[in-house]
Amino acid sequence: MGLSIAVATGLYGISFGALSIAAGLNLWQTLALSALMFTGGSQFAFIGVISGGGAASAAFSAASLLGIRNAVYGMQIKQSLRPRTAQVPGMAQITIDESTAVSLGQAEIGEKRRGFFTAGIGVYLLWNLFTLVGALLGEKMGDPAAWGLDGAAVAAFIGLLWPRLKSMQPILIALAAAIVTALAVPVVAPGLPILLTAICAAVYAVLSARQKPAATQHGDLDRVDGE
Repeated sequence: MGLSIAVATGLYGISFGALSIAAGLNLWQTLALSALMFTGGSQFAFIGVISGGGAASAAFSAASLLGIRNAVYGMQIKQSLRPRTAQVPGMAQITIDESTAVSLGQAEIGEKRRGFFTAGIGVYLLWNLFTLVGALLGEKMGDPAAWGLDGAAVAAFIGLLWPRLKSMQPILIALAAAIVTALAVPVVAPGLPILLTAICAAVYAVLSARQKPAATQHGDLDRVDGE
């Protein structure tokens, strides 16, 4: 699973490389964004602002906003994999949507760790490789969407999501996320819909956590009354 996700996502790096050059960045700037920033949504937001004539500060702010989700992923991975202190910097660099999803989708701790590193390192290597390819090809390749590269990452995430829809609750959450995204896409900047859906999911998680203790308490009282 980690390797298949790495290939699908890595190929999408061609699109970023080509669009970055078209936005006015040079080869080394494009490669630096992929090597150092290494989060697709933030990178596309950065070049989107630049290509629209925005200042570098505005581009950096937009990219940083979309990178907030990686901090949440980091907390999940740290709690799940319990890395040693020396491993944290390296693991932080490859904590992205794909590595987190593959890791949390496994049941055993060994498979969680294997999935995280396979997807994370695989995406990092292939993303940077294909960023270079896309940057060298530049505008010669035409519209990256014509090659189907814009759908590669989407297809990968659907493949990750589908096996987790085993009960009504995750199905309803997925439908709600899809509706929020569809409503948000026409009215907010690219990349922000995923933040809105993440906020909705966080609110739902908080409300559910508050309801569970209350339900447990009522259940305990009912048992006491019955006795």
